[in-house]
Amino acid sequence: MRNRNVGYLIIGISLVIFGIIFFFNQGLLKIVSETCDHGPTCTMYSTISMQTWLSVSIAFLVLIIGLFLVFVKEEKEIIFKTIKLKKKVINLEGLDSRERNAVKIVQESGGIFQADLMDKLGVGKVGLTRLLDKLEAKQIIERKRRGMNNFIVLKS
Repeated sequence: MRNRNVGYLIIGISLVIFGIIFFFNQGLLKIVSETCDHGPTCTMYSTISMQTWLSVSIAFLVLIIGLFLVFVKEEKEIIFKTIKLKKKVINLEGLDSRERNAVKIVQESGGIFQADLMDKLGVGKVGLTRLLDKLEAKQIIERKRRGMNNFIVLKS
């Protein structure tokens, strides 16, 4: 059940409680007026008054709770989706051993900085730049600029 519907239900219940209090109070006053010999100074009148205010305040509290549920915003349900990514199959035909090794390192790491790839392959800056230029021309990898560094990822 939605909060708003529950709120309307509670408001209805509080109105029924107010009605019961009213009719019960009227019945008690009638009984006390017929049975009490002291008239308006009878202590039962003060007891009825105290019980009436207590029950009205409880019914009012129930009404406030119902109004709160009617006017409060409902929480939105958050749905999480898990996405399974397929591992990209790369055609390594036509690549020399150094190019294949570079592609495997990038694929295993999911992306790597150019300086780290240079260390793993054991080649110099110029050699790695030429190697990456070839792989980029064959549309296998992509260089993304990150500050003063390049981040190497497989082309999607």
